[in-house]
Amino acid sequence: MQKTVLITGVNGNLGQAVAEKFYHEGYAILGTARTDKPLQYISTSAVDLTDETAVEHYINKIKSPALNVAVLTVGAYAGGDLLSTDKASLQKMFALNFDTAYFVVRALLPHFESIGGGHFVLIGSQAAFEASAALHNVAYGLSKAATVTLANIVNEYGKDKNIRCSVIVPSTIDTPQNRTAMADADFGAWTTPEAIAETIYFLFTPSGSHLRETVLKMYNEA
Repeated sequence: MQKTVLITGVNGNLGQAVAEKFYHEGYAILGTARTDKPLQYISTSAVDLTDETAVEHYINKIKSPALNVAVLTVGAYAGGDLLSTDKASLQKMFALNFDTAYFVVRALLPHFESIGGGHFVLIGSQAAFEASAALHNVAYGLSKAATVTLANIVNEYGKDKNIRCSVIVPSTIDTPQNRTAMADADFGAWTTPEAIAETIYFLFTPSGSHLRETVLKMYNEA
């Protein structure tokens, strides 16, 4: 039976890198995207991950004994300090960074239990761990901190069920969008989507499978 991975945000820079790595390692790729435009070697579906009912419908449609991996890359960034971060800012960041992960995790957990285990990979942020990094993007940092807490709860829930949740914590990811937004930055200090994808896949190697409650800070030199 071919192993299957679900990748949310599969059309993004990180999602595409993760999909390519897992594909070349022999996995079948299921992906969510903003549109259902076909992508090479990926079964893509347009799903609003902020809609709990839509997520549940999608997971019920795709779940199979082969699906025991979910890499949740969907997220968004917004700046704003304490004084400028209002309710709307908080709600937007939590919807895009936390809700999109929580709804998938909640929908997949019963499936993972029924097949004897599964592994979630969530994307954190330096701003979830360091106040200095969150000072000028408060809503973003808080939403990512909640995502890290979600991983801790999943790991506690998954004890003795062979269910685990890992967190990848990048600094700035080297993408065309970030290069345009920060044209004067030292791009070599950033981490790349390809490096993140390689690290995520390591979690599924014989050595990586021994890791539990894993938080990997991929800051490079940023």
